[in-house]
This record gives sequence, C-alpha cells and structure tokens, in this order.
Amino acid sequence: MKIKYIICVAVLTLSCLKVTAQEGLPIYTDYLTDNYYLIHPSMAGAANCSKIRLTARQQWFGQEDAPKLLTLSANGRIGDSPSAIGGIVYADKNGYHSQKGAYATYAHHLMFSRSEVDLNMLSFGLSAGFIQYQLDETDFLNDAPVGDPSIGGGVQSRTNFNMDFGFSYHYLDFYAHGTIKNLLKNSGVNNDLEITSNLTRYLLSAGYVFSRLESTWSFEPSLMFQYKSGTKESTIDVNAKVYKATDFGSIWGGLSYRQSLDGAQYLSDSGAINSQKLNQFTPLLGVNYKNFMFAYNYTYQSNAVVFTNGGFHQLSLGYNFSCRREPYDCNCPAVN
Repeated sequence: MKIKYIICVAVLTLSCLKVTAQEGLPIYTDYLTDNYYLIHPSMAGAANCSKIRLTARQQWFGQEDAPKLLTLSANGRIGDSPSAIGGIVYADKNGYHSQKGAYATYAHHLMFSRSEVDLNMLSFGLSAGFIQYQLDETDFLNDAPVGDPSIGGGVQSRTNFNMDFGFSYHYLDFYAHGTIKNLLKNSGVNNDLEITSNLTRYLLSAGYVFSRLESTWSFEPSLMFQYKSGTKESTIDVNAKVYKATDFGSIWGGLSYRQSLDGAQYLSDSGAINSQKLNQFTPLLGVNYKNFMFAYNYTYQSNAVVFTNGGFHQLSLGYNFSCRREPYDCNCPAVN
C-alpha cells in the first residue's frame, strides 16, 4: 500500500503540480503582482512608467531540492516614441532539473485615441532569448544498475533559442492579452521525448477595473486561460483584486483560483480508481509606496493527494522610474 501511494503521489505531482523543469519560464501568479510583462511581451513599455520587478518563489519549505524560482525583469519606452524594450532573466530549479534563461523584448504601441487622456491602445511584443537546460545525474549512479548506458553520471547541459509573441489591447478600464510562448521546439536534455520538446503555450487574459466616481476603492476581476500544446493540458485562473488609493500610493489585495481542465487518475488504498484536478488558491497582498512596490502571495493546493501540505511562498519587489508627466486617464493599475 505504501509503494502504491508513493507511485500515485508521483504521478499526480508530475501531472497536476506543473513540474516546470523544462518548459521555459514557469507561469505562476506573479503576473498579478503588477508584472504582466513577465508573461506577455506586448506589455513592455505599456505603462506610464518604466518598471523593474524582482520575484522569488520557494515551494515546499523543508523539502530537499524543492522547486524554486528567481526572476528579474525590466521594461520601458524608448524616449517619447511608441516603441519599447524589455528584458527578463530567470533561474528555475526543480530537483535534478534546472534551467536558466534570458530574454530581450521589443514592443510597439499604437494609440487609436487622439491623446493619452482616453486610453485606446493596441500593443504588439516579441521576445527572443536563450534557455540553458541542465540535468544533474551525479547521484543517479548510486542506485542505478551496474553498466546502465542511459546514465552518464555527470551533468547534462544544453542551450536552446526560443521566442514569444503577443498582443495587448487597452480601452479605458478594460484590457485583454494574447500570447504564444515558446514558438520554437526545444529538445532540452530529453530530446527523445516529444512532450518535452514541444513547449508551445497559448495564453489569453482579460479583465476590467470597476470603480465609483471619486471613490478611493476599485475592484478588478480578471481571467487567464492557458493551454500547453505538447501535453494537451489547459488551466484557467479566476482572479479578483481590490485597490485602495492612499496619499502615498495604494494598498491592494486579492485572491486567485487556478483550476485545471484536465485530471489525473490514481489508485486509492481501497483499490478504486479516482481522479483529481489541480486546484490552487492564492491570496495576495501588496502595497505601492511612491515609486516602490512590495507584494507577497501564498499558494495553497487543496487536492486530496499532494506531495506535501506545505504551500508556495513568493515575494515581489518593484521600482518605477522615468515616468511620463501625465498618467493615462483611466482606472487601470497595470499601466498607470
């Protein structure tokens, strides 16, 4: 029974917890901490200010070799032109797998309104960069059969090139994004597996910010749908954020719920075949103090069978600079 349970947990971990050792930059909920550029290249320079964002994520505290992620991004307009540039570097480690990546982005913004007083903007963005995949096999020989030719006992490493393309549309308090990530196939260190070389992912996001005239409160519901081409997996995020404007900036918080639309089957202790889908709840809290931003979010997985009850902690730090004289005349936190 114990072996059966371990196998079930391993399968569910791989299929539901989104093991991200070889799929490019992982997509968690850090985009909700004022960092849409991290997943949508068209958001480079879309805001009134240039932005720097640093995020650190740690999963399953107390577990050896637990997944961890560190990202650093920056983006902004090129002077007063409609063009913008950005860059992302990241390091992602998950057990024996790890990856490091660096992307450069070019974006262009088309204003359909006569001025920035009434926001009506269509944006396009293209990111290109390199990802270095690594697989550490130095401990594999301890338990491997003698003479196993499939295990070299060293550190496998391979560097691949990839690209992301996307668009964004902002109209007053409404926004929508669409992005295709990992346009090219990357063999990584598992080039004999189709599901690890086809890393293409499709993202669709939309939201609206509701507020009353002269009120210091605003409410932002949003959705994000993502689909992985290689594994045919899809998930949807349902998000809600609340903002409170203050003299020094704003205080905000919210809740994100992620649901997979595909499940994984497992064998229970009674011998019955059950299935479960990924269910994650992520409360988040943040503050914008003048040009600085600080946010924290915690992800809790509510499934019955999980690797560990420990959650996923993430911190985000940000700084805005080179702000234009007047912000957009809209209640749109992502671009103001």
